[in-house]
Amino acid sequence: MTPAPAPQDTVRTALLDAVTGVAEDIAALLRSRPGTDRPIPGARWTVGEAAAHLALANELMAALAAGEQRSYGDGTPDSLAAANEDSLAAYPERDAAVLADAIVRHARAFTDSCAGRPASAPVLTPLGPMDLGTLASYLLTHMLGHGYDLAVALRRPHMVDRHRVALTLPFLMTAMPRVVDGRTAAGHTARYDLRVRGGGRFTVTFRDGVAEVSPEVAGRADCTILTEPVTFLLLALGRCSPFAVLARGKVLAWGRKPWLALGFPLLFTAP
Repeated sequence: MTPAPAPQDTVRTALLDAVTGVAEDIAALLRSRPGTDRPIPGARWTVGEAAAHLALANELMAALAAGEQRSYGDGTPDSLAAANEDSLAAYPERDAAVLADAIVRHARAFTDSCAGRPASAPVLTPLGPMDLGTLASYLLTHMLGHGYDLAVALRRPHMVDRHRVALTLPFLMTAMPRVVDGRTAAGHTARYDLRVRGGGRFTVTFRDGVAEVSPEVAGRADCTILTEPVTFLLLALGRCSPFAVLARGKVLAWGRKPWLALGFPLLFTAP
């Protein structure tokens, strides 16, 4: 009898399948609306610039997964934004079909490289060191964020769903302490119990403005936040307002200090 795959192997397969699936969904979006000069609402980029950024980022991630060493900013949001603009200026391609092909090609190169290396292999990424499994979650998160932007701009259905959101949690938990906004978090001390409806729970503890994330329930929380999965990711990536989603009942909060839920997303700079 063939042994059942280990749980971590099942998750890894689902994650790599999601990487190629989202890349293909983004490519289909671009091919359905070939004009790339349309602006993205609420952003400085056009559709073509966001698609070019995705092609470049997927190529970078594929290189990292293959074991190459690449520098890209110093891990701070400002340096990453500058590196993004520099890379876009050096890459003038804006044809939708060409970019669609590149996004898928590099995503597949990424998964091919991951298949030949252990998930625990260390890599140095634009947001600092992490293992290869978390890098795959990073790539998925990055594509979902920009893929959502493209869908909004092109007025097409987006590709964010609860199954894909669950696969972004390893990266988001790793990234949170690295993207704390020093201005809004200065001096902040509180413990948050974050729950994603349908699965996923972790604790974020702030001590004097420094965040620590634990996959376990670490003591009594000041504020428990329960979020619908798609809303959770869009909030984490700065794609929606905490005030609007609270008003629509997409986020529920309780505990000793439930009002802290409103300000929680503002303690971070979206990666």
